Amino acid sequence: MRQGDKFRIVTYNVHKCVGVDRRLNPARIVSVLKEINADIMALQEVLCVQGRDSQSDQAHFIARELGFNYCMGHNRKLKEGIYGNLVLSRFPLLGSENHDISVAGREERGCLRVDVGMGKEGRLHVYNVHLGTSFIERRHQARKLIGESILSDATRPGPRVMLGDFNEWTRGLATRLLNEHFQSGDIRLHLKRSRTYPGMLPIMHLDHIYFSDENFAKSSRLAIWNRWYRSCRVFNPTPSTLSRSSVVSGIFSLISS
Repeated sequence: MRQGDKFRIVTYNVHKCVGVDRRLNPARIVSVLKEINADIMALQEVLCVQGRDSQSDQAHFIARELGFNYCMGHNRKLKEGIYGNLVLSRFPLLGSENHDISVAGREERGCLRVDVGMGKEGRLHVYNVHLGTSFIERRHQARKLIGESILSDATRPGPRVMLGDFNEWTRGLATRLLNEHFQSGDIRLHLKRSRTYPGMLPIMHLDHIYFSDENFAKSSRLAIWNRWYRSCRVFNPTPSTLSRSSVVSGIFSLISS
């Protein structure tokens, strides 16, 4: 990849590939991702169960159908499988680490860092995160994210993108801290709304993309794919085709640091 070339990155909470119709359908998620045609994808709530059928290992199935490299972050065991965050990439994956950001007494959570090879431009550090649903829980997780072991790790220079489902119903500590250290694309500059959840009738802004501003051209922008509108062109335009979340997409152009 050359300096100035653009790439698309998306975040999407797939809710174990179960739609609002309560149907388990990983192939439907693949159809959405193919339509968006992003280069790097960060998915949350991915379930991988070995040996049941070709789609039960959702990470492997989605990556195979897209022809992408992938890395799965194991946060906890669920239904005889592993459950967590998934990063898929058209570009090579050079390294990874799944950081435990769990809070005692709450569901296990993780922040998956994947180093993506961008050719001569070096590597892009992608952080895929899914924060907790408790206000106090997210305060602890926000401090962990900004700490020296994750986002402030001086041993990992270069462009960074943190994206995922932040579960911030209101502007909490996670939002404030990340806005202090990173740039957050303002979706409202490109759309009349910024709400991303639920997918059918968004009333909250839970999904975000943050990036290290000095490493990206000012032409970078964000957009939302709402499954209600996008699905009308791919599936039958009925509520049964909907996923629970919108897809937030960013188009970025790397510059020399």
